[in-house]
Amino acid sequence: MNVSLRLISVFACLYPWHVDVSSELRDALAFLDWTVNPSLFVRSGYGAGAVVGGGTALITPLVSPQLRVGVVLLSVALTLGVAHVIHVTPCLIATARRTSALGAAPDLIARAVLRMRLTPAPERAATFVARTSDSALARSLETHVRATRNSGQSGLIAFGDTWSDLFPSLRRSVTLLVVAGRTPSADRHRLLNRSLSVVLDGVSETLQTFGARIRGPVTALYAFGVLLPTALVALLPAAGAAGIVVTPGVVIVLYNICLPLSLTAASIWVLVRRPVAFPPPEVTYTHPKVADKRVFALLCGGIVAVASWFGTALFIPQWGPPVAAAGFGTGTVLLLATRPIVSVYDRIRTVEASLSDALELVGRRVANGHAVETAIEKAANELNGPMGTVLADGVRQQRQLQIGVHEAFLGRHGVLENVPSPRVRGSVALLSLAAREGRPAGAALLSLAEHVDDLQQIEREARQQLLSVCRTLTNTATLFGPMVAGSTVALADGISSGTALLGGGQSFSWLGGPVGIYVLLLAVILTVLSVGLVRGFDHALIGYRVGRGLLSATGIYLCSYLCVGTIV
Repeated sequence: MNVSLRLISVFACLYPWHVDVSSELRDALAFLDWTVNPSLFVRSGYGAGAVVGGGTALITPLVSPQLRVGVVLLSVALTLGVAHVIHVTPCLIATARRTSALGAAPDLIARAVLRMRLTPAPERAATFVARTSDSALARSLETHVRATRNSGQSGLIAFGDTWSDLFPSLRRSVTLLVVAGRTPSADRHRLLNRSLSVVLDGVSETLQTFGARIRGPVTALYAFGVLLPTALVALLPAAGAAGIVVTPGVVIVLYNICLPLSLTAASIWVLVRRPVAFPPPEVTYTHPKVADKRVFALLCGGIVAVASWFGTALFIPQWGPPVAAAGFGTGTVLLLATRPIVSVYDRIRTVEASLSDALELVGRRVANGHAVETAIEKAANELNGPMGTVLADGVRQQRQLQIGVHEAFLGRHGVLENVPSPRVRGSVALLSLAAREGRPAGAALLSLAEHVDDLQQIEREARQQLLSVCRTLTNTATLFGPMVAGSTVALADGISSGTALLGGGQSFSWLGGPVGIYVLLLAVILTVLSVGLVRGFDHALIGYRVGRGLLSATGIYLCSYLCVGTIV
């Protein structure tokens, strides 16, 4: 960030005049914790735009007189465009992070509801929830609770107001929690259930509406970004035969610059309007179960790239080896480098799948008068798979170190250190609370088991709302798009060869290169959009899916070219 601050200061010096800063930009910079003055940031955008636009204008004397007007217009467009991109980037990043954070809202409310069943104190419930999670939503709640402490105001209400613009149901839910704290016990149970239902229904309804609303834009993106460009490839030889000169530079500008930039802009437009995402747990290479294979991935990617280059040169014209090396090499690097993290994701999902069963078994025994420690031990013996292993490791840690439930599972060296799941950690925090509360906590644990089932069901239904759209995007990026592109390049190559033999037209033997690069960019852009719609911008998951998509797209593109080329 220090380098970025220096660059911002340098570009800001190029525009020393006063600027107005929008409230959206101020809020975005504050949310992202970027330690930069907002007015300095705005001035740096104008300065960077002036540098890019001025650099483009310098080539005006070097081009032909017919193109000078176009270069000047391009310079003005780049100046305004670069400045605008810099100014809106913090707002886009903040919006993406906030919508990803909202995926944790149902879990957060569920834990607050269960804490309220034991002690009907909303602020204590809010403190408990914030302390048992490290999500962005929980950190925001902790900030509001701390800011309103001893002020007579409710931190929960302030928290709901902050997020109400993106997710109004969260505001309604926390209001019901606060009201439940002042309601007699006879009606409190109904209000608490209603609080959780409001946020669950809000997630479902919001994603249903979003899924229906983006079908039109995604269909347009599919038609104008994939089908039409690949169909036009086959028409290029006809244009050449008609006397229209189609140069490689024109195709490169259109297919490798204009189309990818348009697809990227359309993807950002869709992602910014995504209401809620369900990101995977935060796992990095510092996780003890993650093997850092980035160096190994680079070595393997280099070997695959070289082998692809020489292997492709035996069957495909000169444009084939660079495309194969770029696609197969990059795909291999991304796949191998991110696979260890994705494997941890899979294990965490398996643990979460058995969480409700564990809570049911423990809660029923606690409700019948058993100690929490005994209930956890018996549940560990009855459960198979990773969840049973987690409970057994916690029981073993308790016995060996003579510590309590909280320290064994959630302490500095607790067994959940390797399971960074907010849902699992929050539920186990209630188990440690039940160890202090005793038998009355049994009913709360049973309710939590039901709520966990409800949460998982809502997440499955929410993903189902976007499944058809995301499946279309993924299949287009990795299967149908490369297949159509390879076929049309082979047809264009065959047609141009035929017209050249007849003495007319021009050769298009170079066409596979620019179109191949377009296919690789398409695989990256559409895969990122597909993952981002459901999971948000998780670097490891995006890298893994993009790597897999590049391998598939490259292989299908080259194979379809060979298959159709043999027929033509």
